[in-house]
Order: sequence, then C-alpha cells, then structure tokens
Amino acid sequence: MNTHLHIISFDIPYPANYGGVIDVFHKIRCLNKEGIKVILHCFEYGNRKSSPELEKLCEKVYYYKRNTSFINQLSVLPYNVKSRISSELKQHLLQDNYPILFEVLHSCYLINDADFKNRIKLFRHSNIEHNYFLELAKAETSLLKKLYLKLEAFKLKRFEKQITNASCILSVSETDLQYFKNTYPQTPTIYLPSFHPYDDVIIKQGKGEYILYHGNLSISENYIAANWLIDNVFSKISYSFIIAGLNPPQHLIDNIKLYPHIKLKQNCTEQEMQTIIEDAHIHCLYTHQTTGLKLKLVNVLFSGRYILANTNMLAGTDLAKSCQVCDTPATYISSINELMNQSFSIADLEERKKSSLSMSNSTKTKTLIRLIESTK
Repeated sequence: MNTHLHIISFDIPYPANYGGVIDVFHKIRCLNKEGIKVILHCFEYGNRKSSPELEKLCEKVYYYKRNTSFINQLSVLPYNVKSRISSELKQHLLQDNYPILFEVLHSCYLINDADFKNRIKLFRHSNIEHNYFLELAKAETSLLKKLYLKLEAFKLKRFEKQITNASCILSVSETDLQYFKNTYPQTPTIYLPSFHPYDDVIIKQGKGEYILYHGNLSISENYIAANWLIDNVFSKISYSFIIAGLNPPQHLIDNIKLYPHIKLKQNCTEQEMQTIIEDAHIHCLYTHQTTGLKLKLVNVLFSGRYILANTNMLAGTDLAKSCQVCDTPATYISSINELMNQSFSIADLEERKKSSLSMSNSTKTKTLIRLIESTK
C-alpha cells in the first residue's frame, strides 16, 4: 500500500490566494490530515517564495526556478511547459517508485518520459488549457499578447495528447469529464472537483451590508466580469458594492472610481479576503467562459450568504440549486432587490449544507487516497 505521493505543482501553492493553487494547497492539507506523506515539487517565479507552511504539511518540498527566458517562446513545446523543464526534478522523482500527481498540463513534461513508463501517473487538470487560452486571446486588446495566447493555445492542444500516458485523469467538472472521456477514451477519467479551504459550511446568519464580486483581477476573465457587472448591474442601483482581488488593471480601477457606492479592495491577505467574503450579504458571480470549475463559486458556497451566478459560472456542476441563476442584467438587479430585504436563516444554512455535499473535501480525499493506495 502506498502512503507517499509526489505532487508536481506549476507554482508554489502558498499563499493559497488564487484558483489553481487553492486546489493544490488544500489537496496537500487534506492528504496530510489522512496520513499521506506528500513530496512536493514546485516551480518558483514571480513574488512567490519558499514556504514554511508547505514544509510543515509535506514530507519534503523541492523548489525549482522556472526558466522564463524569451528563447522558450520559440520552442515547439508550449511556453508554459518548456519553462518548467527541470533535470533536477527528474532526478528527484527517480529516487523512489511512488505515484506522481501532475498538477495541470503545464507540469506534464515528464509524463511521457520512458524512465517513468511503469510509474503510476495521475493528471489533474483545472481547465481545458487550449480553450482557456483561446478565451483569454479573445479578451486581450494587445495584438502581441493576442498572438502569443493563440499560438500557446495551438501548442497546448497538440501537447495535450501526452496525457494519454497518465494512469488516470482527475477532472474538476462534469463538462470537462465528458471532454476527456470522449477525446481520450483509452485513459480512465474520474470526476474530482477542486479542493478548497472549507471542511464545513461556515456561513453567518443574518444580513450583510454589501454585495461582493471577488477574483484574481489581473486575469482577463475576471476583470472583464467585474467591468460587466459594474456597467450593467452595480452602476444601475444604489446598494453598497465591493470588488475585491489581486492586482486589478488600471482601467478597472478607473471604472470603479466613477461610482462612490462601489469600493475596491485590492491585494488583501487571505484572512482579510475571507472576512470580506463571510460578511457580504450577496455574492454576484459572472463569467463569459465555461472552462473548468470556478473556485470563487466553491468559496462562496461554503462561506457566503446569498449567491447570484450566471449559467456559464455553473457549467459542469450541480450547484444551480445553491444559487439564483441570473443571465441578464435585469435578473441580477431584480434578485439583488429581492435578497437585500431577506435575512440568511437557519433553514437557508441547512439547505446549503445539503447542496454542498458534492463538493466535500472529505469525499474527494477518500477518492484520491483510494487511487494512491490501490497502486503498487
């Protein structure tokens, strides 16, 4: 029986303050709680540095410098894969025969390496990457960036075939599950939604004073959503609104400044963000993309009061029963007007507990451990 697992992470997963790393960090936390010894390999770039918090949870943590040289843009491999090639990583993985979990396509350079032919290799995706990059390209205004994103999407689609070398694909949504089953029928695929910070539903009863949209605001999907909500919903009614998240672009900051009843909270700590989420009365969620599972939705499912979400936000989940579905500005506005007069009750809390069962960390951890322990 295996009690060890290698995890290759595309980024250092602490602090757990944006979508992909939230899944990685809380997966590690939950596995550690159940006695699985994680050997974590993560790529270091940007402002994220080595983490004592990760070292407490893992048997061992290895850090590798991501090679962000421009020359890697010229490779036939996707830049996001090429920049994460490490001979040192390979040598560390070859020191034992433990299963390997590859976190998203960016970390999968070694998945087809002959030296790992007989290893158990699990592939975890967070998006259909080529679709995600094409959606980013559509939203991009810079012609140079648009060209890069389209080229990267082409390379990622071609590289994706490497995941046929995985022992199992772990899909974050039902929609993506069907994509992988149809595209790679020879590779087993299971539904395993994203891990998150909540082991219980912790929603405050009563009323909050404001309506919230939150996300990583440096990503086009999220700042487009924030601007859409401002222009079509928030600017049309006089309640207090907060937009919160990391690194907002200047055009979003300028848009928010036009409206005194809309406030920006940027680059909050994890605890500050959690408090903002818990104290909100309504969570307005919107996206124009259907890729992956939106972790902001999972966050508010477990810790936020009322949720408004459009159909794209709910794609591939069974969470519509936890939200009011809004697909037009008019439905957002009417739902806000209705819910601002209501108080989140014990009955609402019990209903949310029932509807959140499919996203339970406990269920997902047991599934993942079965995969690890059934391998030799």
